[in-house]
Formats: sequence, C-alpha cells, structure tokens
Amino acid sequence: MIARIAAVAALVSAAPAIAQQGANSVVITADRMVDVVTGRVIDRPVIVVTDGRIVSVVGEGTARPAIPAGARRIDLPGKTLLPGLIDMHVHLTSNPRYGGYTGLQFTDSFWVAQAVGNAQRTLQAGFTTVRNVGSDNYADVGLKQAIEEGWIDGPRIVPAAYALGATGGHCDETFLPPSYNRKSPAVADSPDELRQRVREQRKYGAEVIKACATGGVFSRNTEPGVQQLRAEELKAIADEAHFWKLKAAAHAHGADGIRAAIEAGFDTIEHVSFIDDAGIKAAKARGTFLGFDIYNTEYTLAEGEKNGVLPENIEKERRVGTLQRENFRKAAQAGARMIFSTDAGIYPHGDNARQFKVMVRFGLTPMQAIQAATLNAAEALGRSGDVGAIAVGRYADIIAVEGDPLSDIAVLERVSDVIKGGEPVAK
Repeated sequence: MIARIAAVAALVSAAPAIAQQGANSVVITADRMVDVVTGRVIDRPVIVVTDGRIVSVVGEGTARPAIPAGARRIDLPGKTLLPGLIDMHVHLTSNPRYGGYTGLQFTDSFWVAQAVGNAQRTLQAGFTTVRNVGSDNYADVGLKQAIEEGWIDGPRIVPAAYALGATGGHCDETFLPPSYNRKSPAVADSPDELRQRVREQRKYGAEVIKACATGGVFSRNTEPGVQQLRAEELKAIADEAHFWKLKAAAHAHGADGIRAAIEAGFDTIEHVSFIDDAGIKAAKARGTFLGFDIYNTEYTLAEGEKNGVLPENIEKERRVGTLQRENFRKAAQAGARMIFSTDAGIYPHGDNARQFKVMVRFGLTPMQAIQAATLNAAEALGRSGDVGAIAVGRYADIIAVEGDPLSDIAVLERVSDVIKGGEPVAK
C-alpha cells in the first residue's frame, strides 16, 4: 500500500509544473476516495488545491494532474478520503450538561464562551460545515464571524439567529413565570408580523430562516404533535425567506404541521417525528428534504435526568423517539430526500457522527447516509458549488478515516484527519 502511494507521489513530482505567483497550492493524496457524486470509490486519488478550492481531482489510470510550482503536500497513505461532513441541525451555543433550569445559574455571555469549544470539537470530528438553527442574542452569527476572521477554529456556519414561532409556542420562552415578562424577540402572531421577523433575522446576519411549526420535546407546555403556526403564517415565513433568497427550515414533529410546512414551501423539515404516508408523499412530490434527528434519543434517555432535564421532557422524548425511527425507515424505503440533521447540543458536540450507524440501522445504505451529510446537505443549503463533494470548484474541505466507511459506517466516528479550505485542522 505504501509503495503504491510512493508511486503516486512520483507521478505527482514528475507532473508539469504551472507557476502561479502568490498562489497557495496543496496536493493531497491517499489510498482511496469516496466520490459521493457518482457513488463510487476512486483508487489513489490526487487532489490539487489552489487558494482553498479544488482545481483538479484524478484517480489511478487517469491523466497526470498539473501541479502548481511550490505546492505543499498532504500525503495520507492507507486512508480513505471523503468530503467534509455537513450537519444540518446543530445548536453550538447549547450544552446538554445543563438541562431544565440548571442553565439559569450562568450569565448570558457564558453560552457564547462555551460555544467556542463546541465549534472546535465539531470541526475536529470532521464536520466542516454546519447549519445552526437557532440561538439567542445572534450568537451563532458572532461565532461565524469569529471563525471567518481567524480568531477561533470551527466549521463553516450557516446561522439562523432566532427561530420564529408563535407566542407560547416551542420557540418562545416557556420556562419562566409571567413576572419575568420574557419572550423570544422572534415570536409573532400574524402573517405580516412574521414577515417582519424574517426581515429582522436577515438584517442581523441570518442565512437561513427557521420556524417552529409544532410543539417540541424540550419546551414546557407544548406537545410535539400539535401544530402551532397556521398555514397562512407558515406560507408567509417561507415566501418572505425565499423573497430574500434565503432557505427556510421548519421544526415540525406532528403530521399536520409537517404537511402544512411542506405545502407552505419550506425547504427542509426538521425532526419529522410523526410524519404519515401523506406527508412522505407530499415531501417527495415537492422535493422537500427531511432531517430526522434519530441518535439523540439514546443520549437524552441515558443522561437527561442527571443533566437536569425535566421529567416531562424526558417522557416526551421517550414517546417521540421510537416512532420517529420507524417513520425514518418508512421515509427511507419510500425514497424521500434525506439530510443529516442531529440536533447537536441536545447531546455533546463532536459526537455528531454517531448518528450515521443509526441511519444505516433504520434503512439507509452507508453510501446514502454519507450522501445525506454531503451531497444532499449541500443541495439543501443551496451551496452545491462550495461544499458537499470533492470536486473541482468546491472548497477543499476533506476528511480522512482509517478503513472503509462503506463496509463499516462507524469508522466515521473516528476521523483521523480534517482539512478545511486546503489547510489541516489541528486535533
């Protein structure tokens, strides 16, 4: 195996050089590469990167690549390359160690400070892009800006800022009594008010709009299956988001709320716990992506009580989890469009890849599960030109693992190397 890598290295060294003054170029080699676009494995890939983007990808038996003069080398003998993974549903400012009322012991800025470590762990686990679907005080926007300015390490973040919802609904403040007079600044109770909330989130940095169409597991006085925004309100949110060229994501557990959000034009449905046959049919017809978070139940039921999660919330998770997984299986068998969405923050950040084996257990092939976290996720983000595949023109966001993820999906829980924009990530 090492001899074959040496042969590739010799081939690269002998390739004609192209002088590019000032260009930052890297050559990446390994034993194998998972091509998520074709669904094939490429032997002995040679990937050329300039200024953080891929300029060529070749495998064994193809023409030699043009190597820029002075290119640096990242050689990963014996390893398998995949695109940087994408988690479409995280909360980087949340921490599962502080459930229920235990989070009230901290000042507001605590959540941003501890999110720095959450972002680093997420990146080191191989997730080079995440969609952060809800945070207070526009913290996810600030975290994104700090990463892009180079102050901290972390994934590429697509922030939602505050999630929109109805007064007293899942995305409102439901834990405090009236004397505190606290509510989320993104709740509203009419189509026009919700259009305004969309504009406010975009104004302050949101790149995706999230709305809570139904109740949820981790709020008080809400039932996951009960719809909380009317059809005309959901349509106003999705239309306004699309008017501003933003994607729209709907938190929706209940079958009625799921169908209403699909018909309203939301691009992705989150949780999808109680989806019925009509909902699956509607999602397929409209091309809506479904994001089932089917790992975190295990963590909540095992650790939630110790972490302060209230009994009513644990009981809701127990009721939701089993049915959600069976509905995932039904949607997978029906050929619905799946994205990788974990709700990280409900369980520890950095453990995102543990969901892959659950997705395979409940109906996806390993390749389909990987595509959910790469190709499909990039399409759902509207960023197929930037992320989601090892392909010319996209960012050189690449991970390496020991072993074959197509025969043992669990190897993705042990990412050995992470490259973001052509630069190795310290682990």
